[in-house]
Amino acid sequence: MPRVLYIEDNRDNRVLVRRVLLASDYQFELEEAESAIAGIEMARRNPPDLILMDVSMPEMDGLTATGYIRSIPELRHTVIVALTANVMDGDRERTLQAGCDGYIRKPIDVDRLPDELLSYLRSRHQ
Repeated sequence: MPRVLYIEDNRDNRVLVRRVLLASDYQFELEEAESAIAGIEMARRNPPDLILMDVSMPEMDGLTATGYIRSIPELRHTVIVALTANVMDGDRERTLQAGCDGYIRKPIDVDRLPDELLSYLRSRHQ
């Protein structure tokens, strides 16, 4: 069962992703963090298979958090997928340069999200 940590400051977005992943046929195990700092600590305590990272958060943005996570030896190879409303030219490239393995635009496609996450997990393990 894939373990996903969703780091997102917006409660409504967390509720939506939780409903989508828990209703999928893939039986995701989901943990949630309301901030990048809380998410980093959760990941250190219990490393997930995949981190779904909001890019725009107060205190510490998702790209900074991604860089920090990549510096932690036990999390260096964890799959990190940016989930963002930032869809301007160059935003995808910036997320990948920051260390994210993938990029999903908001609003999410609820029918595709579980398959997209599994695809990122499978590509990491190949």
